[in-house]
Amino acid sequence: MLVSDFHFDLPEELIAQEALADRAASRLLRLDSASGEFADCRFRDFPEMLRGDDLLVFNNTRVFPARLFGRRAGRDSSTSWGQRFPDAPEVGTPHSHVSQNQRDMGHPIRKVLQGRVEVLLTRQVSALPNEWECLVRPGRKIGVGERLFFGEQGELQGEVVARGEFGERRIRFELPGSAEVVPPGSAGLDSRGRLSPHQPSHSADFFEFVEKIGHVPLPPYIARADSAGDRERYQTVYARERGSVAAPTAGLHFTPEILRRIGERGIESAEITLHVGLGTFQPVRVERVEEHRLHAERYSISEDAAGRINRARRDRRRIVAVGTTTVRTLEYAAQSGEVLAGSWEAEIFIYPGYRFRVVRALLTNFHLPQSTLLMLVCALGGKENVLRAYGHAVREKYRFYSYGDCMFVE
Repeated sequence: MLVSDFHFDLPEELIAQEALADRAASRLLRLDSASGEFADCRFRDFPEMLRGDDLLVFNNTRVFPARLFGRRAGRDSSTSWGQRFPDAPEVGTPHSHVSQNQRDMGHPIRKVLQGRVEVLLTRQVSALPNEWECLVRPGRKIGVGERLFFGEQGELQGEVVARGEFGERRIRFELPGSAEVVPPGSAGLDSRGRLSPHQPSHSADFFEFVEKIGHVPLPPYIARADSAGDRERYQTVYARERGSVAAPTAGLHFTPEILRRIGERGIESAEITLHVGLGTFQPVRVERVEEHRLHAERYSISEDAAGRINRARRDRRRIVAVGTTTVRTLEYAAQSGEVLAGSWEAEIFIYPGYRFRVVRALLTNFHLPQSTLLMLVCALGGKENVLRAYGHAVREKYRFYSYGDCMFVE
């Protein structure tokens, strides 16, 4: 199966750059995978599209401001700030820390700014010491052993300790004054992949500092700097568990009123957690779909959620996944039969030909051409059906990608 089989033409003006003022005002394209028929609807009517005995499963991960702008130690460069970091905050914005006069007058801080680096935290791999898998820019120039500084006074420091197979870096972060005592044999994570309860306060200090200086990690196809409003809108209303660097975007359409209407119909729901990481940003670089390997992402399923899901399966009730991240979590967790509670890393790559064990319907946004997410949707709805529906969405000028409209495949 060729990756090019999943191509479609998308005019750039259909890529949504801003969220709608009303989350529930999005359009919804409803696809019947059995007949291939589709219909133009509104997301506000989604509660009535559900069956009374459906189980609706959400991903409750929470996005944190994982995009950091810092500087490299001892660097000086004649490359201008705008040329090196076109996506960085402009002078005068809350995160720039430098005035226009300082820049124009050759203020001493200019030499510091010209050595800037952008770091995207994608996954915490160790709490003690505090180490993260990261994407960095400029990527080719950041080597192992290099030190990085973040914050107005370099309060947060990082050291590149390793380079990964996908080009990512492993960076060890420190807040000066926070002593780190590493228990023998401990990486600071418990047996379920969560931060250990005995972790010292410096971990909390790290996240508190990142919340102050970090930027919302908007995807690259949103061609603007993040704004204060993105902190609220690039987040689901039911987000709880911090850890994602991208929103589970199908959930962005839900409002408290929509959730209330679903509850009033007596429709059961469950929550799982998958922290969106490097896999979301990983392009497909091979010609054949079968040769692609998807990066693992950490997930967690509680005993209560696993019980609800397994009962629904035994009763032959329809399980509706909100978002592709929920699909991947449920299908991976059920590989041995029943959905297992616990925390692991999902490595599953779903494309046409896959036999679904758990999910029977999916609410999802519109995805990039030739992406693994589009392949997953095609696996559930049928490649021809989905691509025809996408063609219709383009003709009808649906809004695409993270802040765009949605699709219900059943």
